[in-house]
Amino acid sequence: MTLLRNLLIILTCFSAFPEKSAGANSQGKANSTLITNIQLIDGTGAAARAAALRIIGGKIVAIGMLEPLPGDDVVDGGGKVLAPGFIDTHSHHDITLLSGIGELATASQGITSIIVGQDGGSSYPLAEHFQFISSHPVAVNIGSYSGHNTLRDKVMGEASRVATPKEIFRMTALLEADMAAGAFGLSSGLGYEPGLYAASEEIIALAQKAAEYGGRYISHIRSEGIELEKALAEHIEIGRQAKLPVQVSHIKLAHRRHWGKADKFLRLFEAARAEGIDLTLDIYPYTYWQSTMKILFADRDYTNRETIENAFANIVIPEKLVFSNFSPNPDYVGKTIIEIAALRNQDPITAYMEMIQEFIAYEKAHPEQVVDEGIMAVSMIEADVDKLMAWSHTNICSDGSGEAGGHPRGFGSFPRVLGLYTREKGVLTLPQAVHKMTGLPAPHMGIKDRGLIKEGLQADLVLFDPETVIDRAELGKPQAISVGIETVWVNGEITYRDNALTGAKPGMVLRRQ
Repeated sequence: MTLLRNLLIILTCFSAFPEKSAGANSQGKANSTLITNIQLIDGTGAAARAAALRIIGGKIVAIGMLEPLPGDDVVDGGGKVLAPGFIDTHSHHDITLLSGIGELATASQGITSIIVGQDGGSSYPLAEHFQFISSHPVAVNIGSYSGHNTLRDKVMGEASRVATPKEIFRMTALLEADMAAGAFGLSSGLGYEPGLYAASEEIIALAQKAAEYGGRYISHIRSEGIELEKALAEHIEIGRQAKLPVQVSHIKLAHRRHWGKADKFLRLFEAARAEGIDLTLDIYPYTYWQSTMKILFADRDYTNRETIENAFANIVIPEKLVFSNFSPNPDYVGKTIIEIAALRNQDPITAYMEMIQEFIAYEKAHPEQVVDEGIMAVSMIEADVDKLMAWSHTNICSDGSGEAGGHPRGFGSFPRVLGLYTREKGVLTLPQAVHKMTGLPAPHMGIKDRGLIKEGLQADLVLFDPETVIDRAELGKPQAISVGIETVWVNGEITYRDNALTGAKPGMVLRRQ
């Protein structure tokens, strides 16, 4: 798949952050900061309480009704909420971090840690890339999974078939090296090439190796549409056989036959957990997704008109299928397939099928260029998003990168939950929302030194106004900055305030703990 391949090329150049010693800022000076006049929400789900908090050497050292000490840098919280920094368990922001866009996209949402290497795509080997990036510090912490599609490419190239036992053994050896470097576990993208050609046994074998290292498995499952039940059953079986925690990436019910049936799937998830399978979910707060044109062809037969007829009738709403990229004709970006079809004097299905062929030909004719195609499409209903988000084992993610022309989730996901789903819709209480961004994703990823406001933990913090916080990013304006995020600290240093980055770059590598 072109988009995934291009992401892997970029991720090969950038995938991690430098480790820093605790107790020093980016200039090597020790700090003592006292944050006063705050409503503290600690990430456990407990209610807000009045408090003050002291940071020394990048860690939280005291919480309570504290008085300033000589040498304290005192920050008046203005009565706003101070929460743990948000943890994005499914991020692609590393693609845009070196340009500064990714730093702004994360910090302006209150995100202090991102977990990349998602959908089966990661840098390889992680050890080298962690070392490479040590000379390019940034403003957010980062951890990474080891991507199955990447491992498969290294061993099998572009082979569109099941792997042999020998090839699985070689993939396992590559995964073992990544796990030794600190990978959080194994990620897969079974809806994308080459992962879609893998048999379950291949994934189970790799997941078992990740489990030996105390790792986890996270997956863009094989189908989010008509074959959702089958894909979830496979995901659960991987957890059952490999005996490791399994997380479903960006859960969605993306087929009309599933709309309104969130309760049915929640019962399935509860049954798996009752069996002892550590099954969790992450979700972003939108009814529309972003992927490639090819994703609608499950069998990758781009000549099958019936497939697209079915997709337009049951998976996407053509009037809301918008192009985010199309290298052969950039003028199509921002337009719906209905609008593009009218420009081409074609019906939408014919236009869609011919555009795929045009892209394939364009890609072959320009091997020296990085070319892309991408769509955003509505495939869900709000009622299902509400119920899936509210489940006690679902945490928030963005699945974002912050790219121009991309999905608004890259800049808006976390403030959107706080504003729309919490303050306005009441799907979550404020302590619940913060918990789903901090205290819940930390154990879902196996992170032990962040996610809560607790003495001894790293000082990743966000100060926000619960009365005004809301996203502003939208289709056509995906990089609009949210409002209400006041100040962000990463490892004790302020990285964002007054709606701008400060220039501090205290991000750390997050390794499996």
